[in-house]
Amino acid sequence: MTDFLVYDVFTEVAFGGNQLAIVPDARALDAGRMQAIAREFNFSETVFVLPPEDPAHSAALRIFTPTMEVPFAGHPTIGAAVMLAEAGLGPNLVLELGVGPLKAQAAQGQAAFTTEAPLERLAEPDAGLVARALGCAPEAIIGAPVMASLGLAFTFTQVGSRATLASLSPDVAAFREGAARYPAGLDFAQYAWAEDEAGLHARMFAPLDNIPEDPATGSAAACLGALLAAERGPFAATIRQGEDMGRPARIGIEATPGKVTVHGEAVRVMEGRLMS
Repeated sequence: MTDFLVYDVFTEVAFGGNQLAIVPDARALDAGRMQAIAREFNFSETVFVLPPEDPAHSAALRIFTPTMEVPFAGHPTIGAAVMLAEAGLGPNLVLELGVGPLKAQAAQGQAAFTTEAPLERLAEPDAGLVARALGCAPEAIIGAPVMASLGLAFTFTQVGSRATLASLSPDVAAFREGAARYPAGLDFAQYAWAEDEAGLHARMFAPLDNIPEDPATGSAAACLGALLAAERGPFAATIRQGEDMGRPARIGIEATPGKVTVHGEAVRVMEGRLMS
């Protein structure tokens, strides 16, 4: 039997933000078992906590979507950091992930991590294809979509208004076409964002990874911060995501060229035991 916890991440209240399953002691599990558990939860990610390879570090994390292991993701890192702080570690943590050691801080239900991973610009997907994937008119897109990564790839597309963002209706066939044309993006995950006087708003879709829509995407928020810092210089913002799903989330970002910090809250909402 395997104990688990469920946190809601990038929210200070239960039943908001992004759901995260955590297995706090995954030493008895192999990768196949981890994948099966992640598929059973069917959250956007499940994180498995292991002893670190370097005893000077806090823990090792393995992160699985319902279909694959990924080297890095934001809300599992925030949620696991909060859980580790509640277990008596911290406030300063070093977490071993597939992208390498990552510094984090956590205390009192809040956590932050900083990444200095290089920004990778992988492609500029065809705007017409991206518009079909998002379910919007091509003229609703501002500038050119860019596929980029700080460890996990997304296509970033700015749309003209918050209302346009709310009206998006993804087309899975276009996602399949995009994944074939731009394999560096794995599942052609789409991160659409808008900016207004209230700040930044975002939605993320990855239906080929069994994630029709994600309530809060920390890794994409970090990458958007890196893209905006490269364009505008030092940049700080709160990204609002999940509102169109009824799971409002707030993701804080602070970015300078070459360095991004993501911060947010997490709250434990469930705990239990897998029976087999």
